[in-house]
Parts: sequence; structure tokens; C-alpha cells
Amino acid sequence: MQTKILQVKAGDLTEKQIQEVLAVWRRGGLAAFPTETVYGLGANALDADAVADIFAAKGRPADNPLIVHIGRIDQVKELVTEWTDTAQALASRFWPGPLTLVLPASPVVPGITRGGLATVGIRMPSHPVALRLLQAAQLPIAAPSANTSGRPSPVDAGDVWEDLKGKIDLIVDGGRTGLGIESTVVSLEAGALRVLRPGGVTVEQLRQVAPVIVDAGALGQVPVEGPVASPGMKYRHYAPKAPATLIEGEDLEALAAKVQEVVAELAQSGIRVGVMASEPTCNRVTALPEQERIFALNVGPRGDTEVIAANIYWALRELDRIGVDHIVIEGVPLSGMGLAVANRLRKAAGYNIITI
Repeated sequence: MQTKILQVKAGDLTEKQIQEVLAVWRRGGLAAFPTETVYGLGANALDADAVADIFAAKGRPADNPLIVHIGRIDQVKELVTEWTDTAQALASRFWPGPLTLVLPASPVVPGITRGGLATVGIRMPSHPVALRLLQAAQLPIAAPSANTSGRPSPVDAGDVWEDLKGKIDLIVDGGRTGLGIESTVVSLEAGALRVLRPGGVTVEQLRQVAPVIVDAGALGQVPVEGPVASPGMKYRHYAPKAPATLIEGEDLEALAAKVQEVVAELAQSGIRVGVMASEPTCNRVTALPEQERIFALNVGPRGDTEVIAANIYWALRELDRIGVDHIVIEGVPLSGMGLAVANRLRKAAGYNIITI
């Protein structure tokens, strides 16, 4: 298969470009497109064969459910059997935006889209390219991240090309995504919201609508058997090619010192060490005598979890391209976007964590 890249200038789609994408989806093909979170790999969510091609292209396990993307809120009625006042309040506040609601699925949603579950995850993205395509399509579009399963998620069209060229029909290149981290996934329980996957909408924001329970798997390594209600809960995700060590701690100076210590030990052993850290910590490690074996990437100001969130997948992929032997990652505070960042970093490190 030949994969075509469709360049979108300044986020503005032409009618011809829209029709080209819609033609792919309507014939059961696969088209990747930018959202405000990461790039999604889209197909008609109601076409079981097209959805099966998503799983094949990504190498995705069949019991890992997909998120269905919509362009108008009235599309929800076709896809779910229950729409509560709480669901309406969440949609009114956070849609379009990076929030996925897990709801009882209508029979019209194929089992393969739902990962065999009785529920389906639905969201309305806010990226202007995604929203315009979805509104024009008048189809629900199933769209996991447009990457090989298990790899860091794609934040630009080049990442998609790197993983999926020759496996999908089309990539809509709308530039780099904004948030750079996936949507928050919540299920609605009696009197509360359960965060299954932290993401672009924070726990603090959700608490303004209803009480929140954070699922144990959001930060801990919890053994999972059987089906799961959300992507990101069961399988290896966000992983670089090199092994990684995540260093966490509340004292930022002590944290930076520990990162420096671990990087020095690894570099002294003769291997190439990648570092993902704030600027002050990057400056410390690049001043080490072994600096020729140290490749440090500044992912954002210390403690600025929104900036860091936008850069973690870029940094993981860049260190893969450099070809480092081990990656050392500086942890982040758990408040705000920090919960989502920590979730991704812990999974990327395979829960190889040093806590100080």
C-alpha cells in the first residue's frame, strides 16, 4: 500500500482535501489525522472490517477498545443506550476537548470497536482539522493513536509516517499537536467519576463537576486480566526502544542531584545515556566529564507539567533516533497535568522507578 501525505496549511482544510479524507473513510480505508492530543488513526467506527484494519496496521491486541470520535453531540444518541445528566454536564463543559466518556454502547457499535465490551468510549476533539473532518464525515470515527502499538504516541505527521507508512492510506499533516498527551478517560459510576486514564483534562477540573475516583492502575503497576474499559490500562504503552529509569521525588533539588548521579554511573560504564529532564537538570548532566556519551533533552521548565506533557513523546522518539542505550527520566509533581505525565512516564520506564 502507498501512503499519501496530505499537507494542511495553517490548519485550514480545503473542500477538496476534506473530500479526499472522507473518500478514504467511506470506502473502509484508514486515514491518520491530527487532534489536540496526539495523531489518531481513523476509520469508520461502524464498519467492523475497517476497524479490523486499524488493529492490523498498529499490531494492536483485539481486546484493547478504541475511542470513537464525533463531530456533533447529537451523534451520541446513536452510539449509546444511556446519557445521564452527569454525562451531559461533562460534555457541556469539556467538549470539544480531551475528555473521553465511557458509556453503555448501542448495538450499532460493532464488538471489535468496543474491544468486546458492553461499553464504548466517546469524545469530541477540539483540533480544528479533526473537528471539521468529523463534522463533514457525519460518521463516528474510531481512532486510537496513529502509531505501532506499544511505541510512544505520535505528535506530528513524521511520527505517523515512521511507524505506519505502507500500512495506511492517508496521513493528514496538520503540524505538531498542542497538548501532546492523550485524552482523560472516565467512566460514570453511582455518584462519582472514575478516571481510568489520566490525560488532558485534570482531576481538579473534573472535581468541579462531580466527585472523582482515580483508578488504581492510573499510577501503579496493577496486574490486569480480562477486558479493560479504556486504552492504556493493560498493555505495554509509550515505550522507547532503550530501557529507561524514572526518578521521582518531591524535593526538586534532591531529584536533580539523583538524576545526575544515575546518569554519571551509567555514562561511566561506557554506554550512551539519554536524559529527559528540566533545563536546570539538563545543564547539570551535560557538565559531567562523560558528556560525550550523554544526550540530554530539555522537556520544559521544572514543574511545568503542561509544557512537559507536550514534549515527552517527542523526547522519547528523539532519543530512539539518536540510538541511546539507556534513558534516565526526571519525574514530575503529581498535581494538575502531572498525574497524566507520571502515568505515561511510569509506563514508558516499565515501572523501573527510583523514589527518593
